[in-house]
Amino acid sequence: MEADAGQALANLARRALSLKVIAIAVVAGICFLLVVGMFGAGIGGKAFADSCGARGKPGVDLEDRGDDSPQKPSTGTKLRKQQIKNAKTIDEVAQDSGLSGRATLIALMTALQESTLLNLDHGHSDSVGLFQQRPKAGWGTKDQIMNPKYAAKMFFFGDNDGSPRGLTDVKNWDIIKLGKAAQAVQNSAYPDLYDGQEEPAREIAEEADIDLTRSGSQDGGKGAQPDGETPADPEACYSEEGTGSSKPGKPGQAFHDGKDTAVGNGEWLPIVRNGRTSSEAIEWAKKEAQTGGRDWYRACLAFVANAYAWHFSGVPYAIDHYKEMPAHMKHDKDRRPPPGALLYWDTGKRAGHVALYIGNGKIASNDIKRPGYIDIVPATEIESKWRATYLGWAEPYFPKGG
Repeated sequence: MEADAGQALANLARRALSLKVIAIAVVAGICFLLVVGMFGAGIGGKAFADSCGARGKPGVDLEDRGDDSPQKPSTGTKLRKQQIKNAKTIDEVAQDSGLSGRATLIALMTALQESTLLNLDHGHSDSVGLFQQRPKAGWGTKDQIMNPKYAAKMFFFGDNDGSPRGLTDVKNWDIIKLGKAAQAVQNSAYPDLYDGQEEPAREIAEEADIDLTRSGSQDGGKGAQPDGETPADPEACYSEEGTGSSKPGKPGQAFHDGKDTAVGNGEWLPIVRNGRTSSEAIEWAKKEAQTGGRDWYRACLAFVANAYAWHFSGVPYAIDHYKEMPAHMKHDKDRRPPPGALLYWDTGKRAGHVALYIGNGKIASNDIKRPGYIDIVPATEIESKWRATYLGWAEPYFPKGG
């Protein structure tokens, strides 16, 4: 009886502790929601300004993020459903990028070996996700890697500077041994294990109705349009016609400073009133590129607004900002923008991209070299690396900014 009484008291103590933990979690959750609510009202431009690059550190449309919730190892039917879902996501990224079924097979083999094809929120050291990619090794932040589409794009394409490199950066990846290609990306301490996952990968692909015999390009169209693919039509994203320029450039042509445009060297129309001048905005952007942190992932519109001392742009997407720009402020296709102008691209996704022109053919842009960071690069890199379509430039006008 004494033992039973002691056990009962112990059970009550554990139950009380559990209730206390639950109560603390509820209070913490409420506090979190309040904090999100307070901050969310002012960062609309930053949260939704998606620079959807086609390769490198990728952006993902808000409507198309996939399931980035952690998945726990399980057994039987539940495990298989999770694996098939993740396999379809990986193959979708490969298909959208113009890669072959062989690329999908290598990715499936890799993910099976690394994570059992589950989106794990843990692993060796700081490794997470389908491919157990490491934030410390430059694969992105933990939140980014936990997005299956992001993780798949990184596996296929790596970083823009080749470190870390992706599958398409591996020489002859499409003809060398499957496991060797996987190891070239993963640099695993156990390189021989990937080949053992070929048969399981093929079985999952069959259940997921994935065509592993699908042909594709070797590089996924990096730097060039794949055969049969045409650049996105800018008119599919905006309808208004800007006043334009008498000197529209050709795709890929270098950008030059415009000194004979309607607004001269950053002498904007009187309606354009910002907290910083163009020269001040450019200096701010350069400093952000040198010393700034990883604050700008998928936040191109918020970045240019901040450069001109606005807290937020007031517009959800870069495409919309260009669309809503007064017609006389838009210069379609013109590659002679004044320093301080905003340059816009159609990336083939909902959001588009905008960057700050700093002069001498260069822009300050987020995500183009490092995810979340600002870098100074030639303006042509948005076309060559992301296969985006240049729309034109506009004055730094933020009528809805705050």
